[in-house]
Amino acid sequence: MDERIKEAINNLQRNNMAGFYIESRQELRSLLSSLLDEGEKIGCGDSTTLEETGVFEYLRNGRYIFYDKHQQSLTSEDKRKLYLNNFDADTFITGTNAVTMDGKLFNIDGNGSRVAPMIYGPRQVIVVVGINKLVDTVEDAIQRTRQIAAPLDAKRLNKNTPCVKLGRCIDCKHEQRICNDFVLIARQFSKDRIKVIFINGDYGY
Repeated sequence: MDERIKEAINNLQRNNMAGFYIESRQELRSLLSSLLDEGEKIGCGDSTTLEETGVFEYLRNGRYIFYDKHQQSLTSEDKRKLYLNNFDADTFITGTNAVTMDGKLFNIDGNGSRVAPMIYGPRQVIVVVGINKLVDTVEDAIQRTRQIAAPLDAKRLNKNTPCVKLGRCIDCKHEQRICNDFVLIARQFSKDRIKVIFINGDYGY
C-alpha cells in the first residue's frame, strides 16, 4: 500500500468512515464475507466497478437476500420498489466516483437511487473503489467525474447526450442528462457505517 492510500484511509477514519486496502478480487470476496452476515438484506448501486470485481456475481451466489436491480425481467415499477427497499437494507454496496485525499466521497447521480441510501437508511454501506479514483481535492473529484466518468457512463447507458458525442461535459440540459445530483459525503454521524474498500487496480470509470 503506497503512502497516498494510507493517508486517505487515515483521513476517512478521522471522518468516521472505515478504510481498507486489498490487492485482488479474491481478497475482496474474503473481506465481504467477513463484513456480511448470512441472510442479510443487501441492496446495490449501479456500478461498473462492482461488475468488474465480481461483487454482483458473489452476491447472487451467496446466502443473502439480494435486491438485484439487474434482473432482466424487472419493470420500471419493480425497480422503484427495489430502490425503496434499499433504504431498509442491512447493507448497501456501491462504487463511488471519487475519493479525496482528505477522506471524502464524491458522486454524481442521475435519479438519486444510488446516492440516497449512501446518505441514509442502510445500517452499513460498503464502497468498493479502484485506486484510479483517488484524487487530491474535491475540485479534482468534480472535474474527474464530470469530464471522464459521466461521459463514459452515459455512453454505457446508451444515452443520446452531448457528452457521448463530444467525450466531455458541456453542462447540457438534455432530457437524458445523468449529471443531476452532486453529492459530497464529508463525514458520518455513525462511526464506520460507511466502509471504503480500496482495491489495487483501475476499476470503473
